[in-house]
Amino acid sequence: MRVKEGENTMGNYTREEVLQMAEDEDVEFIRLQFTDMFGTLKNIAITARELPRALDNEYVVDSSYIAGIAGEKEPDMYLHPDYNTFTILPWRPQQGKVARLLCDIYRSDGTPLEKSPRYILKQVVEMAAKEGYVCEVDPECEFFLFHTDEEGRPTTVSHEKAGYFDVAPLDLGESARRDMILNLEDMGFEIEASHHEVAPAQHEIDFKYDNALRTADNILTFKFIVKYIAKRHGLYASFMPKPITGVDGSGMHLNMSLWKNGKNIFADSKNNLGISEEAFHFMAGVMEHANEMCLITNPLVNSYKRIVPGYEAPVDVSWSPSNRSPLIRVPAARGSGTRLEFRSPDSAANPYLALAVSLAAGLDGIKRKLTPGKGSMKNQYEMAEGEKQEAGINTLPRDMKEALEIFKQSTYMKELLGDHIFNKYVEAKSAEWESYQKFVSQWEVDRYLYKI
Repeated sequence: MRVKEGENTMGNYTREEVLQMAEDEDVEFIRLQFTDMFGTLKNIAITARELPRALDNEYVVDSSYIAGIAGEKEPDMYLHPDYNTFTILPWRPQQGKVARLLCDIYRSDGTPLEKSPRYILKQVVEMAAKEGYVCEVDPECEFFLFHTDEEGRPTTVSHEKAGYFDVAPLDLGESARRDMILNLEDMGFEIEASHHEVAPAQHEIDFKYDNALRTADNILTFKFIVKYIAKRHGLYASFMPKPITGVDGSGMHLNMSLWKNGKNIFADSKNNLGISEEAFHFMAGVMEHANEMCLITNPLVNSYKRIVPGYEAPVDVSWSPSNRSPLIRVPAARGSGTRLEFRSPDSAANPYLALAVSLAAGLDGIKRKLTPGKGSMKNQYEMAEGEKQEAGINTLPRDMKEALEIFKQSTYMKELLGDHIFNKYVEAKSAEWESYQKFVSQWEVDRYLYKI
């Protein structure tokens, strides 16, 4: 059941309430968490006696080695905890408990760091709010559970052969997945469903939608918990988009809707598809900017091994009211459940940046009243290139180099992200592609060594 806009599934706390909860729950350590440019979780641990200082925004971190955040002239940055993200880590000792707070990053003069990914998303959320919109996002985060080697290092090995919706004993990850869910619920998540995915060792746990900022926070927390609980089961949880050749990769589908005055404005019972003009404009905006923002939503060399025909990931910039091969699908639910499913993003993306660019693209579509063209009822994988061209269907970038070149030429992305993040991101991804180009893969060895 979908709640009304404005309702939260987690706390809305004051400073005093956070301090009281920490005391009542016998919290001894607090992790002050934040991310770098790529969405990698970072933290500094403090003791309970230091919590008042932290809540007063007095904790400093050296940003010198934090990717995309590093300040050359002013390396010291201040952490401003978001009180609403206070939660206890349920798997830690019940005496002397451990809690966490997600933080924003500020300069010493009290101004927010504009190159912080969470700040960028906040700005886009504020931009939507000025138009009266609240964006709600329901993510679908897929992952693999692999064995580790004798030294505890991750492998891509799994003994299971389970497929879509299979159950134990065929699904060997069921007990780990159940433990993940219990810990997620203890941290305030509302779990809607979980199941084994298409590929062997692949899983999905769906949690309830929330506003864009809270959802980004939840994705970050979700990955953290899933990885930690997997380790307790002697497994490694990987959100790598395509860890195994020849099977489906893992995505992070973003189901998005816009709410205004407590109503889902994507719903329109008068339209034959049950979706509004605003929904079509939003969809068109995402399609318009899909290739420009692909380097953000699909940030790795490996991301583009997933975006290939035949493995349920989109390869074309199109939409459909029914099938899953296009970039955007309109799920069957209508009324308050009406939403658009953006299917290309993967969980390697920084959730703050991925949601920021996706929401901004949709808002741009509404502002400019863009139209998405005719929806496709065909399986895109079976369409010939000539047929796609005739229908005006463009393709997503085929590799990171192509995505990088499109991104570099995008004034839209540069304005949205800001000069610093944009330039640092280009620099990092250019180096990543160059490194990949120089690497001799096992595929090349297997294919050429004994023939040449």
